[in-house]
Amino acid sequence: MLATVGAVTPSAHACECVAAGAAAAGGTARSAVRAGLIAAWPLALLLAAPLTARAATGTERVERVLAQTPLIDGHNDLPWEIRARFGGDLAKIDLAASTAALPAPPDGAPLMTDIPRLRAGRVGAQFWSVWIPAATRGPEAVQMTLEQIDLVKALCARYPADLAMAYTAADIVRVHKAHRIGALIGVEGGHQINNSLAVLRAYYEGGARYMTLTHSSNTDWADSATDTPAHHGLTPFGREVVREMNRLGMLVDLAHVSADTMRAALTVTEAPVIFSHSSARALVDHPRDVPDDVLELVAKNGGVVMVNFFPGYVSEARRRWDADRAAEQARYSSPPFGGLYIGQPERIAAALRAWEQAHPKPPVALADVADHIEHIRKVAGVDHVGIGSDFDGIPEAPVGLEGVDRFPALLAELGRRGWSDAQLAKVAGANLLRVMGQAEAVSARLRAARAPSGATFATLDQTPALPGPGAR
Repeated sequence: MLATVGAVTPSAHACECVAAGAAAAGGTARSAVRAGLIAAWPLALLLAAPLTARAATGTERVERVLAQTPLIDGHNDLPWEIRARFGGDLAKIDLAASTAALPAPPDGAPLMTDIPRLRAGRVGAQFWSVWIPAATRGPEAVQMTLEQIDLVKALCARYPADLAMAYTAADIVRVHKAHRIGALIGVEGGHQINNSLAVLRAYYEGGARYMTLTHSSNTDWADSATDTPAHHGLTPFGREVVREMNRLGMLVDLAHVSADTMRAALTVTEAPVIFSHSSARALVDHPRDVPDDVLELVAKNGGVVMVNFFPGYVSEARRRWDADRAAEQARYSSPPFGGLYIGQPERIAAALRAWEQAHPKPPVALADVADHIEHIRKVAGVDHVGIGSDFDGIPEAPVGLEGVDRFPALLAELGRRGWSDAQLAKVAGANLLRVMGQAEAVSARLRAARAPSGATFATLDQTPALPGPGAR
């Protein structure tokens, strides 16, 4: 989630929550290995495909790949948009019809997600973010998170012909074979556990399969990429959070965290990590992107970086334009007392329009996203890159990637750049399936070896909680 964006529509299509036997907190090592084998099966089919089949056109190749391998998007913020625009009431939005033309709020964008477009985009599984604002802390954060988890499950209950809950790699494959879309849950910020490993465990039992260690602000135990460093990585409690996530089988998501936090987590974790929606910092010098030295560590760890589509993260020209526009806006209005036109919204708007006319917004396109995928392949290897769109969490998307229906166009572009069918399958979803299967195997081993952690923030860190963003 970058910012509140997007709207949605519920529908009368129905969606079945497949409580796949993976909800069980752990499972045996044998079942985890079986999940890994199931995850690898679609890729094995592609590798065994006859040479004549591989010579098909770009569109045909993508169709063939996605028929055998589920396309897995690492991050979509539609649940928050449903809450923000419709009060969380699924009766007020019909996701079985296009949401693209629904009215957008003044500071928002048209919705990028609905079931017809998910189908057109050949999406096999979607991680739905249960993001809440970083300023929301304490018990309120826990309640809000549980409500968002419940909303994802309600989506499945409302559209059972299209959506099904998935909890393991094997679930994703099974749901894909049933021609439905696997629904997975990601918690987008460590602030949402309220410094409690018991809450973390409750989220896992509720279906969450990854947690991003921070969002836009530091937590009491981890530094964010977009906040002033406070811990320079992870505190002792932060390291224990990573260990407990490994034991549970919850993927450690390093999107949004500082580079020091990335390195610290990669030192602690026993399971592969993910970056659910991050791009390559060597191409765009934004702290939300991943430095090359960390990409090399991800390769050693076995993890996957799922590339974000936000224009400011995939285009250096756009990143600089965004910064220049923000500076210009501050020149016009810097509350409480500064700025040329403070307290005069009409003059501020007119001045910004004039500035934008004199400084056109740099175009950002699908090819820019493909460049990041290729860079990550070059540095980390083809086994360590995936797709994490951030749809409905970004205010706009690159030309050619305007919504969830456009994923095949990205794969077609990679095909034109020389990617094989097997490589396309990896970036589409096989890499994430492998990571999930390996995390499940690590969990089975750790659950057999140790009990749930009884550590607390107070006993490990013994420091006062940081004030929430905006607090004095």
